[in-house]
Amino acid sequence: MLHFPPTKCLLSAALLAGLWLAGCQSSGPGAAGSVSRELVHVEGLGSLSFPNSGNEAAQEPFLRGVLLLHSFEFEPAAEAFVEAQQADPEFALAYWGEAMTYNHPLWRQKDVEAGRKALEKLAPTGEERRKRAGSEREAMYLDALEPLYGEGSKEEQDLAYMDAMLQLHEAYPDDHEARAFYSLSVLGSRDGSRDFATYMKAAAVAQPVFDANPNHPGAVHYLIHSFDDPIHAPLGLPAAQAYADIAPNAAHAQHMTTHIFVAMGMWEEVVSGNIRARSTEDALRAERGRRANLCGHYSSWQHYGHLMLGETAEAEALLDACHGLMSEDANDAERDYFLSMRTRHVLDTEDWSLASRWTMDPPDDDEQRLRYEFTNAFAALRQENAEPARKLLAEGLQPSSPEDQLHLDELRGLIAIAKGNTEAGLGILRQAAAAEDALPFAFGPPEVFKPTFELLGEELLRQGRSEEAEAAFRRANERPPGRTLPLRGLDQARQAQHAQSG
Repeated sequence: MLHFPPTKCLLSAALLAGLWLAGCQSSGPGAAGSVSRELVHVEGLGSLSFPNSGNEAAQEPFLRGVLLLHSFEFEPAAEAFVEAQQADPEFALAYWGEAMTYNHPLWRQKDVEAGRKALEKLAPTGEERRKRAGSEREAMYLDALEPLYGEGSKEEQDLAYMDAMLQLHEAYPDDHEARAFYSLSVLGSRDGSRDFATYMKAAAVAQPVFDANPNHPGAVHYLIHSFDDPIHAPLGLPAAQAYADIAPNAAHAQHMTTHIFVAMGMWEEVVSGNIRARSTEDALRAERGRRANLCGHYSSWQHYGHLMLGETAEAEALLDACHGLMSEDANDAERDYFLSMRTRHVLDTEDWSLASRWTMDPPDDDEQRLRYEFTNAFAALRQENAEPARKLLAEGLQPSSPEDQLHLDELRGLIAIAKGNTEAGLGILRQAAAAEDALPFAFGPPEVFKPTFELLGEELLRQGRSEEAEAAFRRANERPPGRTLPLRGLDQARQAQHAQSG
């Protein structure tokens, strides 16, 4: 296990990266703002130390809410904090906790109105809320939410909140929760966009909490997010291996481990982790009278893991179940996951007939329609029919992301090659590969559904240019690593070179 002592600043992940190591300071006895570190364990959710002014009846729901909050189980966390409010209506941190559940910093989501209403249940203004706090430390927790749900843009709110959490952490360096939530605020300051320097800073803040309390769900969760890319993923492996056992009752915790496993090509662990996540989530949904989540984040990642393992029957079963919802009143998120799973399945199995198996009415949303028609066009091109691709390009649909622009560029390159303009087509694919290379690493399965270096390698191999193909496949296996098709292509390119030299 990686171990980075918080008081010595030795060989931490951030230092290894040549970056600033935040929070390298002594927080032992006698430090300013000393806070008790007596741990409380909540079965199935982890352990924490969070001294507070709530009455005895409010303790269990409040601490449960904080642990759920750390694992991004926002709905049950909000319910737990409301329980704490009912047990102790004067308990200011119970309202702080509920307000925190409406900010989803790594999902680019924030319900400002709901956050404000939760705080207003305590008191109508920030000044009055501060007076209701049980201590100066608790008042600073409340103070931090004023800019988070205040005026200005989301970026301005997030940065001001991070600054407030830094002040709280510096005032109470023994407070593990202040440190953990400060780490999350650092991650949230980028609104979900990858930035290595920022993410290493967040890791350095969270690591001492993990060292001191290996059962803290927030510490391991934020470490996983910090190291969630193929370069840094090995640093996050200890946290990923620990998180499932720390919080078995949190579905997101079971899934979150697989962010590291995808980045390291550990496909069996990707599948098993998301099976656990789905089982945990569906049990909670059943308790609330809701149907199983057949078309969601966890099933999508499980499906991708099956594809990478060559378990096509298992992957097809997941996609069939998801497809069945498309004839019902599927919501936008379910349609998004269906379209992603459909595209990955067709492209990664190279069974082009499957595009006509999983059909739906063409989506009204341009982004969803582009993804749906891209899959159909790519499959048709591989069956020597360029007409659907030409038709899609002629429609002039405007891509809403760099990834969708690359999908259109891939079609242009393949059309040019099909017409005999090989060098022009390969040039388009090379430009697309360079453009993808400049994008931040995706979280999880590739958002460019046919990674462009992978496609370039395949086309070079078709042209008998095995040395160039090998180089392209090597690049493809770096971003993301462990995919089946570039590994196969790399082997084929080497065999072709051997045959040529023999």
